[in-house]
Amino acid sequence: MNPVATTVLLLICSNVFMTFAWYAHLKELNDRVWIIAALVSWGIALFEYLFQVPANRIGYTVLSVGELKIIQEVITLSVFVPFSILYLKEPLKLDYLWAGLCLVGAVYFMFRGRLA
Repeated sequence: MNPVATTVLLLICSNVFMTFAWYAHLKELNDRVWIIAALVSWGIALFEYLFQVPANRIGYTVLSVGELKIIQEVITLSVFVPFSILYLKEPLKLDYLWAGLCLVGAVYFMFRGRLA
C-alpha cells in the first residue's frame, strides 16, 4: 500500500483514540474525580500511540515533518467535529467551517512545492 495512504489511515485510527482519550471523559466520567478520568484517558491514549508512532514512521519515509503535522491537523479536525456533534451533542458551529478553511490554506502552503 502507498505510504501516504497507510499513514493517513493509521492517523485516522490514532485520532479516533486521541479524541476519545481527550474528551470522552467529559461526558462519561464527569462524576468521578479527575485522577480516574486521567488514568482512563491514559489507557486509551496508549492505543492512540500504537497507531500514531507507526503512522509517522511510515509517513516520514516520503513526507516531511511539517507535511505530517498538517495532515495530522486536518485529520484531527475531521474526527473532532463529528465527535463533538454526535457524541458530545455540541452544536454545529460555523467556526468549524472557518477553521477547516484555514487548514485548507495550511495544506496549500505546506504542499505547494509538490504541486509545481
